[in-house]
Amino acid sequence: MTYIQPTEEQRLAVEGFRKFLHGEIKPIAREYADRFIPKDKMREITQAIAEFGMPGAAVPVEYGGLGLGFVTQAMLFEELVTVSVDIGLCVMINNGAAEHLSHAPDHIREKYLPGVLAGKLFGSFAISEPDVGSNVADIKTRAVREGDHFIVNGEKTWITNGHYSDFVICTARTGEKALSHILIDREEHGYESRNIEKIALNSQSTAQLFFTDARVPVANLLGGEGEGLKNTMKTFERARCHVGLLSVGLMRAALEESIAYSKERKQFGKVIAAHQLIAAKIAEMATLTDAARLLCFRALSLIDAGVRCDLQSSMAKWFATEAGVKVCRMAVQLHGGNGLTKEFSVERLAREAIVIPIPDGTTEIQKLIIARGLTGIPAFV
Repeated sequence: MTYIQPTEEQRLAVEGFRKFLHGEIKPIAREYADRFIPKDKMREITQAIAEFGMPGAAVPVEYGGLGLGFVTQAMLFEELVTVSVDIGLCVMINNGAAEHLSHAPDHIREKYLPGVLAGKLFGSFAISEPDVGSNVADIKTRAVREGDHFIVNGEKTWITNGHYSDFVICTARTGEKALSHILIDREEHGYESRNIEKIALNSQSTAQLFFTDARVPVANLLGGEGEGLKNTMKTFERARCHVGLLSVGLMRAALEESIAYSKERKQFGKVIAAHQLIAAKIAEMATLTDAARLLCFRALSLIDAGVRCDLQSSMAKWFATEAGVKVCRMAVQLHGGNGLTKEFSVERLAREAIVIPIPDGTTEIQKLIIARGLTGIPAFV
């Protein structure tokens, strides 16, 4: 299976992308560490990254993508998030938008997909609301039918790419028990956004969105009317693997920093890598990183094979994101007092790691999904 041993094509694609990222993107990520990247600057970044097939690596060739599959896309994505999770988050959402648009009606796909694939347009997914997190079925944003249009009103929160977005794929209530996905264009239909400041990952946009009498054509439905809940669950299946990979990138960066530091820092007459407790810490960090990567790639391999993998993607998301918190904290500990300073990146990596277990279903939700998949008995209805 390709998630165990990369093919020659995958290896060459990853090596070329890694060289570009370290030469062109890493200096920008350092410049904007803990500082918001303006939309125009982020567009410059995403257009440069698009030359390497992100987003769009998994989009079929007939729609302008590379048709490489989700595992290969994940290999490229890991390289990106090892350099910058902030920029990686932006690209991750555009990856998802591109994948959705490849299945959209022709008039929607032809209008938006080329711009997303070129890194020029920013998409977003508007699901969570102030009073609605894990229980998607409780969404309150409403889309009321009025002739050939929907009138959309509501508020969304914790929306990645929200402030950047040129359009959103909004999960809205189109009937008493029906949820639907509607593409809402910022310029044509109108919505407002406001960034949210967090403990970390503030270089990209996490925002609140406000829809006030947005008049959207019924033709902007993605999927059938009333299929929003089912399609959102399918979106989560794929998103959770990629959120897990965010933590794999953080762990890999923390591990690389720790190995380099342990070979230079001396205590008690020798480099600290020669001390058994430090060596054990590095071994544990490396093993957790590999285990998390393999769980993510296993789930993505199933997606490439057309097999539903809610259980496996939840395992990957839970394990990887919690392992990320542990590994990044270990990196701080290994650096000692230096690990608490801004001079070393491990303090930032630890802050970023704390964020990642929350989005796309908390660790607690992942455990409930896994148990339901194994027993057939839901913890909630």
